[in-house]
Amino acid sequence: MTTSTRPITTDVSVSGMTCGACVNRVERRLARLDGVTATVNLATGRARVVHPASLPVIDLLAAITAAGYEATVAGPNPAGAAATGPAAEAIDPGRRNLLIVAALALPVLVLSMVPAWQFTNWQWLCLTLAAPVATWGAWPFHRRALHGLRYAGATMDTLVSLGVLAAFGWSLWALFGGGAGEPGMRMPFTLLPPATGDEAHMYLEVAVAVPLFVLLGRRLEDRARTRTGSALRELAALVPDRVAVLHPGPGGKTVEVTVPTASLTVGQVFVVRPGDRVPADGVVVDGRSALDVSHLTGESRPMEVGPDDQVPGGSVNEGGRITARATAVGADTRLARITAAVEEAQAGKTGAQRLADRIAGVFVPSVLATAVTVLGFWLGAGGDPQAAAGATMAVLVVACPCALGLATPTAILAATGRGARLGVLIREPAALERLRRVGTVVVDKTGTLTTGGMSLLRCVAAPDVDPGELLARVGAVESASGHPIGRALTRAATERAGTLPPVADFASEPGIGVRGLVDGSRVAVLRPGVEDVTALPAGLRAALSEADAAGDTAVVATVNGVPAGVLVLGDSVRPEAAAAIRALDRLGVTVILATGDRPGPARAVADAVGIDEVLSELDPHDKAELVRGLRQDQPGRAVAVVGDGINDTIALGEADLGIGMGGGTAAAIGVADVTLVRDDLGALADAIRLSRRTTGTIRANLGWAFGYNVVLIPIAVTGLLNPMLAAAAMSVSSLAVVTNSLRLTRFRAGRPDDAKRDRT
Repeated sequence: MTTSTRPITTDVSVSGMTCGACVNRVERRLARLDGVTATVNLATGRARVVHPASLPVIDLLAAITAAGYEATVAGPNPAGAAATGPAAEAIDPGRRNLLIVAALALPVLVLSMVPAWQFTNWQWLCLTLAAPVATWGAWPFHRRALHGLRYAGATMDTLVSLGVLAAFGWSLWALFGGGAGEPGMRMPFTLLPPATGDEAHMYLEVAVAVPLFVLLGRRLEDRARTRTGSALRELAALVPDRVAVLHPGPGGKTVEVTVPTASLTVGQVFVVRPGDRVPADGVVVDGRSALDVSHLTGESRPMEVGPDDQVPGGSVNEGGRITARATAVGADTRLARITAAVEEAQAGKTGAQRLADRIAGVFVPSVLATAVTVLGFWLGAGGDPQAAAGATMAVLVVACPCALGLATPTAILAATGRGARLGVLIREPAALERLRRVGTVVVDKTGTLTTGGMSLLRCVAAPDVDPGELLARVGAVESASGHPIGRALTRAATERAGTLPPVADFASEPGIGVRGLVDGSRVAVLRPGVEDVTALPAGLRAALSEADAAGDTAVVATVNGVPAGVLVLGDSVRPEAAAAIRALDRLGVTVILATGDRPGPARAVADAVGIDEVLSELDPHDKAELVRGLRQDQPGRAVAVVGDGINDTIALGEADLGIGMGGGTAAAIGVADVTLVRDDLGALADAIRLSRRTTGTIRANLGWAFGYNVVLIPIAVTGLLNPMLAAAAMSVSSLAVVTNSLRLTRFRAGRPDDAKRDRT
């Protein structure tokens, strides 16, 4: 594949879309370009376009413009473009226009609906107030309808515009030619449109109600959609604009310089004061503190850090001043990758939404054809022209393709954003759908059920030897070693004893151990079975046997050539693993432990966390074969694999759903459909519950969107729906969909009482 034909992805912001018909139109127009596929999201107003590198981006923008919409290359913060807060609302022209329309429309609605308040020539006052609403107030709909007509397209704005013009035009005829302009005329209000022409009837209340209700509904809808998409804005706000960097100054002194965060480079040392946010990923150089990393883990528990500890960008310093050396900046930080993953998921579509968009593409023309047919049928059958006009207006106004376009993307937007806050990154909407069907989860042992790092499990001292003193001496010797066992022993000794004594005459013998002089005593840490250890006390021999049976690693410590103790190291079980397995069991999910480790350690870990089925001594290909067999044996139920290492990548790719642990290797995370950033298997249960709740929300949204139109359009055709009530119903329709999706932002993690409801 040449560079010119290699596909690339470009995100485009599209303005002017109001319904699913607009989405369908933009996608079809882009698909006409050679090698181009596009996914357009109504909720975010963005198009993700995959196109050959040889195709200029300007051609994509031109194609969207030719479809009747405005297009620009999207910036890095799609959800944060809109201004928020009181200052923004004070200058918001949409809010001002809505208030003016409401001030003009409300007197018309009141006078039209309350006959007792209708004074002499009240109808002319209503006309005076309704004229600017039907023209200036509804001009956004008229303008977009004309724009669509210019490009041979029809959208929801076309229906609104025609409904307003029909109501206002009929009212003008009634006033000037139908007798409704006579002084003393009274117009009764009924929930049903007038069936005869015995009394002159105006539809000025419809002409003002449609723009008022639609403008109000869209404003409320936009605010609700803004809340569903708040995750990306919150993630973007976690990075400070400026950072204090330590820089060499005159005379060799280090000075503190404040620079834009965007100019920070890898290797630079920056300062984080109490209350400040960490600007980039780094390693602590000096100082100790506690960091709030809830944006990554979804938990409020602070993370204690000190020299050589990793600090993630965006975390809040809740303790003392620290300095750190930047290891990843800009788009390479963990926070930036989380943001990109959330944006990727929100740009996709589910199969149900693609069907809804195709239906929306033919919806508006079908409604227009229905309206013309209704008008012709009523008049052709000898019906009253006034009733025919009312039925036609009701059909135009009540139809709502907008709800179809918002049914799925708003739910996906809310769910992926909420998942990110809970430490669950979902790569695409299809993964969210597959999560719902998960029936079996295959988990690895190391790094998934266990911590994945060597740690001291127990220190067994010989008689008359103080365990604390022994551990301090062992840690001092191992502090000069770079071996994983040495680092684990040094870490344990430092945590328990504090400052370690110095070591002299250090020597390392590969395959045997290390030796050194500590406080005048010659200390050795050796592999069991070497010549220095020929006769151990019974207690130490028992400790070695127990370690071997459990699959743990043991070393023998001697002081001045005399066996002083046995130190047992191993990969400890994660403290939250057992609760996570119980949570999955409550959801009806079967958990299988598949590991390359020996049967003894595998069974011990399984018993500790509550897993019944254990398969041990499996290589990566064996795991992949296991997954293939499970998929064949369980049709209709998805098989998920949870792993964190390179050896898990084959099985992750073979599964219906690959789930990577956030602390795992880049290779494992790279092939995963879902990443548990919280690095906690309990997040998987939350992810499954969230997916099932999201699927239920999408079904409810689509059921409402389809059912609303299926029920109310036939009622409007029969003339049993007042056009003003039709306008109100249409505005509520899309708002109901968005509000229902908004409930997902309140999803709470770790709720055992919800397990039964979310079991299917």
